[in-house]
Amino acid sequence: MADADLTCWTLIRDAADGDPAARDRFGRLYLPVVRAYIAARWRGRRYDIEDAAQDVFIECFRAGGLLEKADPDRGGGFRAFLLGAARNVARRHEAQRRPPDQLPVDIPADDTGPAEAFDRAWVRALLRETARSQEEAARLSGPAAVRRVSLLQLRFRDGLPIREIAKRWGEDPAKLHHEYATAREEFKSALRCIVAFHHPGASPVELDRTCAELLGLLG
Repeated sequence: MADADLTCWTLIRDAADGDPAARDRFGRLYLPVVRAYIAARWRGRRYDIEDAAQDVFIECFRAGGLLEKADPDRGGGFRAFLLGAARNVARRHEAQRRPPDQLPVDIPADDTGPAEAFDRAWVRALLRETARSQEEAARLSGPAAVRRVSLLQLRFRDGLPIREIAKRWGEDPAKLHHEYATAREEFKSALRCIVAFHHPGASPVELDRTCAELLGLLG
């Protein structure tokens, strides 16, 4: 679970300073988001998506690179910064591959689809990190907590109703409904920590609203 004193900005500073663990976590969190944006932007075009995604991270990690320039006071937070970085690298690749005199390099791209893909991938990254955080906490808490994580996975990942899970496990559905409610509260608590990590300075009301919106995606 995200440490109370750790935010995305301290992670970014540590990654910019070359800390291997910070860079590993940074890549795990944000590479799928960058890849989703570039894939949506280049849908149907013969560009190298992986090469461009890796270039974004080269630009982030190099000395004097993007992470060293990241500004916590910039509007939109790090999400907007990362989207801008991915867009700029994509445009650079497009300019390099464009035949001479075909189109001006600075022609604006239609980012409606790609930006939406970025946002969806951003949400998935938060939910993935929350699930990972809950699993780590469950392993420390014991078998009952691990079982609740399994219950959530069967319910949301596999789409099974509680009555079907109860049948598979040979359990009373009412008991599983109670465990399910507890598991959701544990997930919500983990999600609040992850959201706070990515939105340092957000008020409790803002955190609760964002969590409610993300939980709404789970049904």
